[in-house]
Amino acid sequence: MEPIYIAGIAMTEFGRHLDRSLQDLALEALQGALADSGALRADIGAVFYAGITNGHLQGQLSIPGQVLCSKIGLEGVPVYNVENACASGSTAVHLAVQSLRSGATDVALALGAEKMNVPDKARALALFETGWDVSTAEENYATLVKMGEGIVVPTGSESDRPYSKFMAIYAAMCRWHMKTYGTTQRQIAAVCAKNHQHSVHNPYSQFRKTFTIEEVLAAPPITYPITLPMCAPLSDGAAAAILCTEAGLKRIGADPKRCVRIAASVIRSFTLRGLDEPHKHVSLLAAREAYEIAGLGPQDMHVAEVHDASAMGEIIQAENLGLAPLGEGGVCAERGDFTLGGRLPINPSGGLESKGHPLGATGIGQLYELTTQLRGEAGARQVPGARYAIQENGGGLQGVEEAAVAIHILSR
Repeated sequence: MEPIYIAGIAMTEFGRHLDRSLQDLALEALQGALADSGALRADIGAVFYAGITNGHLQGQLSIPGQVLCSKIGLEGVPVYNVENACASGSTAVHLAVQSLRSGATDVALALGAEKMNVPDKARALALFETGWDVSTAEENYATLVKMGEGIVVPTGSESDRPYSKFMAIYAAMCRWHMKTYGTTQRQIAAVCAKNHQHSVHNPYSQFRKTFTIEEVLAAPPITYPITLPMCAPLSDGAAAAILCTEAGLKRIGADPKRCVRIAASVIRSFTLRGLDEPHKHVSLLAAREAYEIAGLGPQDMHVAEVHDASAMGEIIQAENLGLAPLGEGGVCAERGDFTLGGRLPINPSGGLESKGHPLGATGIGQLYELTTQLRGEAGARQVPGARYAIQENGGGLQGVEEAAVAIHILSR
């Protein structure tokens, strides 16, 4: 397959940007990616826009990408609106890759931008409950929370504040892993503490406060075993990536020393597997496919960014990507394997828990981190000698797993 490169990539700081518009955030990300690549707006042959809150929170139900692009100086080129729940940004990148490989253009833009912090917080939280089959919502919920049966919930470990139903589902996934493999709440807290410590070195992170494991465990509870610092926040932000073929790189005059190759780009959807079939998990199958395409394996990876909407997500996805044996992700996290300076750092950006989770921008933000790592430009959070990186970004729920998963492998 023709090689495809990230020529330029940028992101805004993720956070609560109450005084900034969606247009303002998107413009910052676009200008950053253009400057990073050396490209001009006129060089872009196609735009893939990931913004899934526009309709629900701003009322822009149709053509959100065209509306936004017209405000930031992108006109006259195809604009594709991409929705794949929390995997939308990574899906936009995947579609840009396919467009480049088809010969439709030699320079494409993947752009993700969200404004999730609105006065009505309940409305924003309700958005997450559209990420499954809404015609069977109660049935979905009952099926998924059953995963957590068999674990005694300590007194005082349930919040009386309203949260998305997905928090109870994340907790059920935690409890299933705990009873199946012996994973402990402390191991989950170790992931959280590690990611918050990493985030201190990331100027784009929504939170930059350190937590010890003990502080994570003592934090306000959400629903056992999840406490507040273990969860991704509502975030505003944008990220943009300019992708090119080799011909495109030459046309825009990109610096080849700073271009990162996309060695594999895979999108896969769920299957109706059973809980007793973890070897059929959509992320595991997608990762296996990506490794085969790249001609690499888990042992070749130097750094990873994975989807940790809750801290347990990192443990599960580390196992699915083959970065830890099945059932041992918690053990690896607690002994420091995934910490900067450890065997294979995961989420040096701080992850979604700390960096933030502006849905459509999330996946591109992960790729920003990995591109920065492979360029050797990550400063205090740099993984020395990083040459190969893997990203995992999931979205929605179907059956007992993510409805959509994106995997990208990058090489220097």
